[in-house]
Amino acid sequence: MAEPPPSRPVVFTRAGVWRGARGALPLYLGMLPFGLVVGVISAGKGLSLAETLLMSAIVYAGAAQLLALELWAEPVPILAVVFAALVVNIRLAPMGAALGFWLDRLCGWRLWGTLATLVDHSFAMSIAEQRGGGRDAGYLLGMGVSLWLAWQAATLAGHVLNGMVRLPPGHALFFGGTAAFVGLLVPIWRGARQDLLPWALAGLAALAAQGLGLPQPLPLLAGALSGAALAAWNETRGRAGTAPSPGTTPGLNPGPQTDAARRPGP
Repeated sequence: MAEPPPSRPVVFTRAGVWRGARGALPLYLGMLPFGLVVGVISAGKGLSLAETLLMSAIVYAGAAQLLALELWAEPVPILAVVFAALVVNIRLAPMGAALGFWLDRLCGWRLWGTLATLVDHSFAMSIAEQRGGGRDAGYLLGMGVSLWLAWQAATLAGHVLNGMVRLPPGHALFFGGTAAFVGLLVPIWRGARQDLLPWALAGLAALAAQGLGLPQPLPLLAGALSGAALAAWNETRGRAGTAPSPGTTPGLNPGPQTDAARRPGP
């Protein structure tokens, strides 16, 4: 969960959007190989270029897309594919809760656009931004849109290049997505006291589920939910020990919140 930012009002500015878009550029290095793989597999499964781009534009979740493609067959097991994607993407629920300090102050296209383009990369960078005192929610939307555009380009390139490039199993390119996710842990690490136990539990739960032979994506789900539950419990226990002042909301720093602050203009 995110730590309470300073009591300054949350804003949404064009400058914040552009700063988020620029901040996403280094993340392309990890996302592009992942997108190429999705594009190549989509072509191999018989999806047209239009179908591949439509899936990437709407679903916009690499792990869910790869899992759906693994289950793809004739006839397509629609219920199994939908359920698998839901299980993988359920991790976005605690992400949204952690970003609530920003999201609760947004409405309309700002809110829905931000939620539609939220992924692990933008979540991790925005949590780090919040903990550093950031108050411009446009940063999250700018980063999300920038990564969304890069994802479309990567899956398009993978589909077009299918047949031209033959990568052997275990090629280093297939590790690009995993390496990107591991690198995202660096800016959100707060030290062993706060993060070691939840992160360790998440890893152990995933490994245990894998060792029991549970099918994908159940190990991922077990790790994500167990780690998030322990982290949330730690946050709740820590805040319960600090009684809020009269007229304040637990978990947020005191400070006046006007309608203008809660619903910032362009």
